[in-house]
Amino acid sequence: MSRPSQARPLRADAQRNRVKILAAAERVFAEGGPDASTDEVARRAGVAAGTVFRHFPTKADLLQALMKDLLEQVMADAAELATTGDPATGLFEFVDRLVRRTAANRTVVGLLAVPLSGPITSLAEVVGRLLTRAQEAGAVRSEVRRDEVMALLESTCQGALSGNWTDDLRDRTLAVVFRGLRAE
Repeated sequence: MSRPSQARPLRADAQRNRVKILAAAERVFAEGGPDASTDEVARRAGVAAGTVFRHFPTKADLLQALMKDLLEQVMADAAELATTGDPATGLFEFVDRLVRRTAANRTVVGLLAVPLSGPITSLAEVVGRLLTRAQEAGAVRSEVRRDEVMALLESTCQGALSGNWTDDLRDRTLAVVFRGLRAE
């Protein structure tokens, strides 16, 4: 009877290569979107293409790892604001940071093709905590619901991404969105 193999920890050099590959992939896909070349990722990481494919057998695997890292960063940011941030400004600061990150990182397009429903649910929960704190602080209208905030996040991120928003347009657009959320 065979026993399922357990994943061994990566050797130090393999771990360094993985980190270099993900950093290069973030830059390459930010510039070229999800259709960018994995050969370019390998070149910028300073590794052979085979090394990239040993870590990530398909481009989808690489994009999924990149999206997972990006979502972990977003989640950590949101969690920090939800626990230690100013309750009156945390939600607004999170939305602003996420839209800025989206505009700067075209790889978020890959979120649409990568199965991340669990993490997205977790993001909705932390956004709900940010919303509740803002409402309790009197900064956001009491009738605003979490699903509405999530819809605003999705639409502003997609707008910033697909519309190639300038910093000025992003700031003006978010000002309109924030005026609609703020308690009078």
